[in-house]
Amino acid sequence: MALLESDVPIREVVTTDPEKAKALENDVRAKILDMLTTEEMTIEEIHDELHRRGEEKAETTVRHHVNVLKDAEMVEIARLEEAGGGTRKYYKSNTRVFSYDLPESSADQLASAQNTTREELAALIETLAEQHGDEIQAVAKEMRPCEYCETQHYEEFVVRELLNRALIDLGETGELDDLLSTVE
Repeated sequence: MALLESDVPIREVVTTDPEKAKALENDVRAKILDMLTTEEMTIEEIHDELHRRGEEKAETTVRHHVNVLKDAEMVEIARLEEAGGGTRKYYKSNTRVFSYDLPESSADQLASAQNTTREELAALIETLAEQHGDEIQAVAKEMRPCEYCETQHYEEFVVRELLNRALIDLGETGELDDLLSTVE
């Protein structure tokens, strides 16, 4: 006889490639990403800002962390400047990391909004499947298996990426802020 039996639903889905996951294993790199989402910075400026935030790291260590993020394609060189016979590199993040927990009361407060979202998404996904199902399946067939998973969910991943990219596009154009400004 079981002492406890509970249906455990999926409550979170984390979608990232293994290189990005490894890059985010370090708190300092998450801080660097945060800094570089708002402005371009040199290694020296990143070092100084980390120091201001209480991280005592050598400049060579900061350079290593930036290179890990660059190799994971989360940071890019945004600008090059000539400086004292050399070249100064300015880095910028192309990735935003959200590391929040919703308040405990949010499930009740957002229940109606979640139902609306679910209904609207179901209709959107149905439309995507009808109009772009062949494209989604073609991309899914080219994907490599997840190294952690026995069962693969390629089409689900592609749809989640489409939704995520659409949200990113809305955010980058300012449309998301405009749409959300009616909430405030």
